[in-house]
This record gives sequence, C-alpha cells and structure tokens, in this order.
Amino acid sequence: MTSPDDRPDDRPDDVQPTDVEPTDPERDASQPAVEPEPAAATDAEPDAEPDADPETEVLDTAEPDPEPEPEPEPEPADDTGFFGSVATEDAPPAAAAAAAGTPAKAPKPARSGPGGKVALLTVLALVVLVGGGYAAAALAAGDRLPQDATVAGVEVGGLIPSAAETRLEEALSETASAPIDVVVDGTTTTLTPGELGLSIDYAASVAAAGGGRSFDPRRVWDWYTGGDETDAVVAVDEDALAATVERLAADVAVAPVDGGVEIRRGRAVAVAAQDGSGLDVEDAAAALVAVYPGGDEVTLDPVDVEPAVSDADVADAIAGFGATATSGPVVLRFGGNPVRLTTRQFDDALRMTVEDGALVPSVRRKPLLALVDGATAGADAPVDATFRLTSDGEPRVVPAKPGVTYRPAAVTSAFLTAVSSDEDRTARVRAKVAEPELTTKEARALGVVEEVSSFTTEWPHADYRNTNIGRAAELVDGTLLLPGETFSMNDIVGERTRENGFTEGFIISNGILVEDLGGGVSQMATTLFNAMFFAGLEDVEHKPHSFYISRYPIGREATVVWGALDLRFRNNTDHGVWVRSSTTPSTPSSSGSVTVTMYSTKTWDITTSTSERYDYTAPTTRTLTTDDCYAYTGSQGFSIDVYRYFREPGQDELVDTETFHTVYTPQDSVVCEAPPSDNGGNGGGGNGGGGGNN
Repeated sequence: MTSPDDRPDDRPDDVQPTDVEPTDPERDASQPAVEPEPAAATDAEPDAEPDADPETEVLDTAEPDPEPEPEPEPEPADDTGFFGSVATEDAPPAAAAAAAGTPAKAPKPARSGPGGKVALLTVLALVVLVGGGYAAAALAAGDRLPQDATVAGVEVGGLIPSAAETRLEEALSETASAPIDVVVDGTTTTLTPGELGLSIDYAASVAAAGGGRSFDPRRVWDWYTGGDETDAVVAVDEDALAATVERLAADVAVAPVDGGVEIRRGRAVAVAAQDGSGLDVEDAAAALVAVYPGGDEVTLDPVDVEPAVSDADVADAIAGFGATATSGPVVLRFGGNPVRLTTRQFDDALRMTVEDGALVPSVRRKPLLALVDGATAGADAPVDATFRLTSDGEPRVVPAKPGVTYRPAAVTSAFLTAVSSDEDRTARVRAKVAEPELTTKEARALGVVEEVSSFTTEWPHADYRNTNIGRAAELVDGTLLLPGETFSMNDIVGERTRENGFTEGFIISNGILVEDLGGGVSQMATTLFNAMFFAGLEDVEHKPHSFYISRYPIGREATVVWGALDLRFRNNTDHGVWVRSSTTPSTPSSSGSVTVTMYSTKTWDITTSTSERYDYTAPTTRTLTTDDCYAYTGSQGFSIDVYRYFREPGQDELVDTETFHTVYTPQDSVVCEAPPSDNGGNGGGGNGGGGGNN
C-alpha cells in the first residue's frame, strides 16, 4: 500500500537531496512545493536514513517506537502530503548548516502517517460496502410483505401489496359482510356492517402488516426474519355508526323522572324521583367496533340514568321553600283592598319546577288570577254585566260593577314575594279602579231576550264521557258572543289535559278508535254545531268525523282536535248571542245527554232536509297486534248532503239555501291478535282519515 507521501514525482533519478535549494520564504505562494525524492541509503553514507516502512508509520508520535528511528535525509520545509503543507518550526535553515561546514540535514517534519490514512480509507470502504449491502438487502425485500406475515389469520407473507389486498378481500369478504346480532335489553336486532358503518380497510391492513417499500431498518429486519400476526384494520363511518347507535338507544331509552314538590291541602308534598335507563352511546359504539370483523353477536347493556332532581333534592326543597310557602296565608293589597289567600286556597297556584337541574318556585298564573278575581267580587271589584235565567226561562241582565284592574304579572310577582317570606307575608299590587268591560247599558243593548235555538244529543253510558263532556259544557256555559265575534271551541274549552279537568277516552285516529285525553268532547262539538245551525249563525270551520257515528245527526256533526281541528262560527247578526250548556250524566241503566241553548233576538227561521246516501265504499279489515288494540266491526262509507233553509221569522218566503256536503270513509273492522314471537311488525292498512274526539 502506498501513501501519498511515497508517490514519486517527475524529478530525474540522479537528483540528490543536497542539490535542492532551501525553501525560499519569499517564494510565490502560488507555486506548489516540490517534494524531493529521498536518496537511497548506501554503506558509504552511514548518516543517510533509509526509507521508513510506510506500513509502520503512524500519525500519533506521542507513542515511542520500539527502536530509535534513523535520521532521515534532508527534505524541503514544506510538506505537500495527504494533509497538505505542514511547517516545522524547530528545523534550522539549510544555509546556516552549510556555513558551519556540515552538510545541511533538515529534521524530519511532522506529518500525517500513512497508517492513519489507511485506517480512514478502510472505514470509508467498509461504510460503502455495508451501505451497499444494506441497500441491496432493502431492494431485494422490495415492497413485499414479511415472509411469515398474516392478517386476521390470512397468510400474506412474501406478497406484493396489491396481491396481498386481493388475497385478503377474497378470504375475508364473507366475514367482512357477515351481519351482527345486537342484543339490547333482551331484544335482538340483526344489523349489517353497512348499517353500522363498518368495513375492512384492506390497503391499511396490508400496510400495517409490513407491506410497501421502505429503507427503515426495522422493516428490512422484519422482512428477513419473519413477520407478525396482525388484525385487519377497520374503517369506521362515524356518522353511520352514530346514527345506528342512536336509534338503538332511542328504542330502549326510558327517561328519568325528576323529583318534585306539590302543594296539597296546604302542605308541601314530595313527588318521588325515578331513575331512567339507556345506552351509553360511546361505549356501545366502541363495543360494536371491537367485535368486527368476525363477531356474530354483541350485547349492549343499558345503564341507569339519574334524574336531574333526586329525592334528596326534593327533601331539601320541602325543608326550605316548601316549609316557608305553607307557613301561613298571604295578603295581596290592591290599593285599599286586601285579598287574603289561605294555603289551601293557593295550593293549585303554587308549584316548584325544574330549571337547570334545580327545583325553583313558580306560579301558575291562571289559578292565581282566578283566586284574585273571586276574592275581589266586592265593592271595588270589576264585574262585567252578564245574564241569568229567570224561573220562567227568560234571560235577564245582571248589572255590572266597577272594580280593580291590575297587570297579571304584577299579581304573580307580588304573590311569589309574599309566599317566600317567613315574616312579612303581605305584598302590595299596583292597581286602579276601572269600569267593567261590559257595562249594564251595553248588555241591555245586545238584545239577548229570547231562546233562538236549542239542541240535545245523547251518549251511551261511559264514565269518561260524563267527565269530558261535562267539563266541556261547563267551560262553554255562559259564553257571550258579541255581534261580529267568532266562537272558537278550542279557544274556550282549552287543551284537553288532566289539569284542565279531562280524562282519557276513545278518539278516532287514522280511521280507528284509540284512547287519548278528551275522548268524547266531539259530542259537545256536534251539539254546539247543531245549535249554531238552527240559530242561523255563519259556519266558519267545522269537520265531520271521518266515519259516521249513528248517535249523531247524519251530515250535521263536528269533531275537534286540539291544535288541528276546531269548531268555529261567527255571530253575523246585530244582536248578542248568549250560550248556555248543561249535561245529564249517564248511568249503567240510562244514557247521558248534553244540551246547548242559544239566547238572542230571533233573526231566522231555519229548516233543513237531507239527501239519500250515495257513493258507498266498503270497509276493510285490519289486524292489529298492539297493546291498545280494540276489536270491532266496521261499516260502509258514503256521501250525503244536508241543506239549510233561511226564512225570516214567521215568513214562508225562502231567503237562502246552504248546502253541507259530507263524505264518510268506511269504518274498518279491527281484529286483535297477540304480538308475534319473532318481533314482527304490526298489521295495518285500510282507510285512514281524519281524527277526532269520539
């Protein structure tokens, strides 16, 4: 091996070291230094240093050589070896040596030894060899998977990614599309992976198993040493999964019931809280993803859902506000008029409601104002003029009284202040004395002097009809319709709720009978419609029942549904119309009845006629498996026309004719069966139609 210092230059072989001039310090730096070739050592020149073995020379001169090194032949001061020119500070100039009469001998310059250069080149060579070998190994592995790689039990070792994906799809397609039985609260629902938003990402699965070209040492090592068993990578459509889980959760969700406080008979009473239940949506989604692919069933257990207001919260509320509110009566002052309300009187007006997860006191305005209005019926209370019937059945005006007027919000605010205090339970309400809305003079000018129509309908015995028809009649009774005003049964009767005095009964829904609050109120609507019909008032809105009910006048009946169907008619006369209604409850041995009578000044003599039935339609039979199914036999549908004839009182001349056209749909027969054991759907079909309170 030859180091750069040992390479011969272009000088003739016969040039001796003594013929070389000393290095000129003034030499142009641009001229390269020429290194002389050392003269060969001879026996005649014992001082000549033989060439050192380049294989034994090292850069580190700190370690002593085993034997003294012979003094080298003179060399130029500049070394142009492998590490460049190195100046030796200790060497005396050649000219000084010649003046002393001795041959000029330059000391051996410090320079890089050829052994260090050899080591460096060796390392570089090894790096190249190792790097080349590693690159060759990586290139040999290519993008193939490790030899023993498997994905979800499918062997894919040694395959390129595309081939591995194909093999996985062929092997796992059936597993990937297999439905999963989801058991929730004992009910099994079979869902496809598509419905759950789950699928296998084959490309990602191959990549996770080691597929794809890479120079990562770990990947190259894996390829040559084997490979691992990996699971298939699951792709999740988050929206689809969430929608399905939400649907499953909705099917089993039982809402918790907050605890409450009611005021009953002057005492605060606890209403117990109830836990609900439902699915933890996040846990359910995670369980469904975990079982896929390969799992055929997963059970999702509902968890308890606590109410916002617990029994402990209720106990605290009763001990706090409940105790204070029921500690005694309150007094509301309207100017100089005190209104004293006992705890038993205002228990229906006061309650505690849940707001932001806490029980807070609140006031039901309508019952409170009813108490205030009832209590201010004295000298300062505003009382509108009204009517009463004499013993002879004739209407008479009840004189009006001036009274106190107030803002309802001011009453509720003052009441809540008083009822929340342990000490001063009196609150002042800003008010003023005002005239009634209907004065005695105005009432007498309305011309409510005689009966202008009356109509009665009957119903077979049913307790719910007694309750609901009786309550509706109570609310309608005493209504005064001024000239030009429109009567609305929904506005006057209000929503059919338990708080409003109604109970469950049969109504018509989608062409069949079902139970709901307010069933039977349409009996009141039909009776009102006929009283309006024969009083000659203007029909604004009415809707017959969807199928014919035999106890009602054919083609002359009406149904109502809160928020959907109303009975409305307008007083298109010049007189007021005073409406009275009353009921006779049914018993197991007798029918019930409701009568509506209208008092005014007679404007029309009304007669009527009815066409024959036509356009018959046949009923169908529905088979239902619901818990609220009620079996009965249906009837035909048909069309019919009713005519109303207008004549002035006591006159024969026909002034006007009005036609009421009604189409009754068939009343389908209903057969009730037990629910199928395989969770099948309910039977259905047949004619739909309008609803209504039967």
